[in-house]
This record gives sequence, structure tokens and C-alpha cells, in this order.
Amino acid sequence: MPQLQNLILTDRAGIPVAHTFVPRDIVGNVGTVVESSGVPVGNNRFSISLRQTQPGGRYKATIQLAMPVVATQVVNGISTPVVARTAYADLTFTFEATSTLQERKDIVGMLMTALDPSKTLVNDVVTALQGVY
Repeated sequence: MPQLQNLILTDRAGIPVAHTFVPRDIVGNVGTVVESSGVPVGNNRFSISLRQTQPGGRYKATIQLAMPVVATQVVNGISTPVVARTAYADLTFTFEATSTLQERKDIVGMLMTALDPSKTLVNDVVTALQGVY
């Protein structure tokens, strides 16, 4: 069983930046790590969980990433940080209880490959917001 620990994720900036997420808490079997922006409302959050749908049933592994953009709002001369918008990613893997370790590794590997920037079908829909034709 993996322990909640630091997680380093690299973005796709012109000069890639490694973002370090540190453990926040585990609530209801959901582990959360955060990258602090100095303002808690603006922390990037990554969470991961595993649950079994019913005894002997399917396993669901869920990963969520939320990346808020914080702006400064000035009201009556008082500056306050507010979330202007948030980007979200949700990923759910569902496996039968009879699945093999290799089957699970294969689907994770194939998904990782699909997210490579060279895979224009996926990349351009997700990052450039282009429709499929």
C-alpha cells in the first residue's frame, strides 16, 4: 500500500517546470497532496483514491487534479485573493476483480502514451480545444 508522499509533476511550459505537491491529508480514503501558492485558496490540488464498488466487484482508482488561477480583487481599498478560474482533470480507471496486473499496467501505459504531445488527436482536442473532424 503506497504511503501519501511528495509528488513531483512536470508541466509543458516552454522551459518545463517541476511542481512539487506535498501531503495534505487523507479523508474518506482520498489522499490529497498540494502545491502551495502561499494563498491556500490558490493551492494546486492532486487527489487519488481506490475503492471497490461492492464486495468482489470492480475496483475504481480515481485521480483528480485542480489548478486554480488566483487574481487580486480590490474592494474599498482592500486587496483580497480570489479564484478567477480553475482547470480540472478527472481520471478514473475501472478494473474487474479478475483483471491481471499486466492488463492494468497496459491500460495505464496506453493512456500515458495517448497524452504525449505528438499524439495530435488527443493533444489538440485537450490542449488546443479543437473539435474532432
